Amino acid sequence: MAEKSNQITRELQQRVNQLIKETLKDIRTEALDEFDRNFEREAFFNEKWARRKFNDDKSRGLLVQTGNLRRSITGRITSRDSVVIESTEPYAQIHNEGGTITVTRRMKKYFWWKYITITGSKRMKAGIPITYSERFSRKKDGTLRNTKRNRALTEEAEFYRRMAMKKTGSKITIPKRQFIGNHPDLEKLLKEIFYNNAKNFDTL
Repeated sequence: MAEKSNQITRELQQRVNQLIKETLKDIRTEALDEFDRNFEREAFFNEKWARRKFNDDKSRGLLVQTGNLRRSITGRITSRDSVVIESTEPYAQIHNEGGTITVTRRMKKYFWWKYITITGSKRMKAGIPITYSERFSRKKDGTLRNTKRNRALTEEAEFYRRMAMKKTGSKITIPKRQFIGNHPDLEKLLKEIFYNNAKNFDTL
């Protein structure tokens, strides 16, 4: 009698373990899908992300310049029966939480490189200093010529110029654009997964 009782207990425990395993897998899948969709929504579920302060072309998605950040989101099940969702990109946290970063010489070089890429300034590429006025092609009366190069000097290029001109050690504020984390909508979805799997417990 005791042996039969122990067998039932073992079988029940196996079914419970299977329920937990399947539920964690479903939770991981659902969470990854929802966090990925945040990039399409340009929002953390129903909380809209801050728009750009420069060159806010709404046809260009937020946080998807290369797609690396979006692709970097991964999920794993730990040995303690929990699900961990994380990003492998080092800059993911500052975007997800917002905050300030300190301008370094390396960053200034990057900003100048971005400016050079946008404006196509050969003299700047060669490392030859030029004044602001020299970056534009002007008529004799001082007005800008309607040239391809002048049109390339967009607001976005000016943003990178302003960033490059910042002093080393100064601060840049990064707005919070959360894409990973807890949210009532996610909690609701995960509860549904648990309840649906629990209903099917007898069929496991």
